[in-house]
Amino acid sequence: MSVQDVPVFLALPSLTPAIALEVLPRGLTIHRLYIQADGRTHDLVVGPEDPKGHLTQKYTNTIVGRYANRLPTTPEPFILSKNNLSSTFSPQSNESPTVSLHGGPTGFDSQVFTPQVDLSSVQLFTAKEKSEIEEKYNNGSGMVFSLISESGDQGFPGKLLVEVLVSLVEPKGPQTTQPELNLGAVVIVYRAKLLDEAVVTPINLTQHWGFNLDASLKDEIPDSLSVKEHALTIKSDHTIELDASGLSTGELLPVKGTHHAHAEKASGKIGENWPESGYDHFYVFNKAPPASQPTRISTSSLSATTSFVEELLTKEGQQIDPVVVIASDRSGLRLTFDTNQSGVQFYSNNLTNPSKGARKKIHGGSGISGHGDSYGVGTAAFLEFHEPLGAWLHPKTQGISKDDTLLASGEVYNNFVRMDVWFKSPGPSDLEP
Repeated sequence: MSVQDVPVFLALPSLTPAIALEVLPRGLTIHRLYIQADGRTHDLVVGPEDPKGHLTQKYTNTIVGRYANRLPTTPEPFILSKNNLSSTFSPQSNESPTVSLHGGPTGFDSQVFTPQVDLSSVQLFTAKEKSEIEEKYNNGSGMVFSLISESGDQGFPGKLLVEVLVSLVEPKGPQTTQPELNLGAVVIVYRAKLLDEAVVTPINLTQHWGFNLDASLKDEIPDSLSVKEHALTIKSDHTIELDASGLSTGELLPVKGTHHAHAEKASGKIGENWPESGYDHFYVFNKAPPASQPTRISTSSLSATTSFVEELLTKEGQQIDPVVVIASDRSGLRLTFDTNQSGVQFYSNNLTNPSKGARKKIHGGSGISGHGDSYGVGTAAFLEFHEPLGAWLHPKTQGISKDDTLLASGEVYNNFVRMDVWFKSPGPSDLEP
């Protein structure tokens, strides 16, 4: 197996219940997210058994970029302007002749990120931040990965340096006195900077990860592969209107009274009012992102003592008012999310084909590609935290952060998502089919 498909294993030492990650350098892929609780081991993300399976099971827990989701392709290039700078941009089509998906034909999901074992070569995290990250390195629960995207890559202007911190955070509070236990958190911090002067480029990074909190209970729950019994809360009053190609029209649509109003559902379950085509929509948050976590940082304002990661990498950083919550009574697991991005794309694995690809053995699959027992529609909730689709084209949809998804020379892109994992032992009735 090539080193690009050998997982980097991250875990919190001497911790029971346990949380651990397997991260593949190729596509910065979250290959496994292990949770051990109540005598059971869960893998919370869907995907192939073999790391090489991600070559064909596209966008399964990988990073996507330079630009997440869909952009229009046009005969004439886009003119990008910011901070008195300008560049031209020609997205490359891949989903259809008029649509560029997730960065183009060879996006970041196909690129090999380099694990930075020596933090001295890391450029986009400050000296103070590297000192804080160093502790995570020493106990094996954090790693920074880097990539250089050359100017012209998939039509994007400017040579771009990307550095991504993937880290685990130990749980908050005693583990014996709370009815619901905090098992720890996963933190991802995306940083990027243009290495060319006087350039503007679009950027919108995210993790395209798909969650199923019940799939590892295949021996106890016959329909454990479905996420329709999961409860989902998204703090959003609007989705973005899409045209027939899945591109943003630039208009906002209210969720109230629709199947997108997940909090209004009497059962609280995703499956109530399930649309025929499933879910693949962007929800604009109505909650302001943390003021302490800007999405753009001026390089002139950064100093050796600056830190934006300290609050994210501490147990005290757990969310009090998360923007997204997904939970299952059957497994007793609950995930809460916070971010400085303006919204989340919720995709219910609509385009998957169970006759293709492979399903993990822990989820009841054979692990063999093309065996006919892969994942079907509705088997995962993909929750992709990023800014609205084509935000520089559609100012109305930019959300509370007003992020236009453009990065200019002299700025550092800063995007984080923190996912806290919670567990409450389910009762016998919760496990009944």
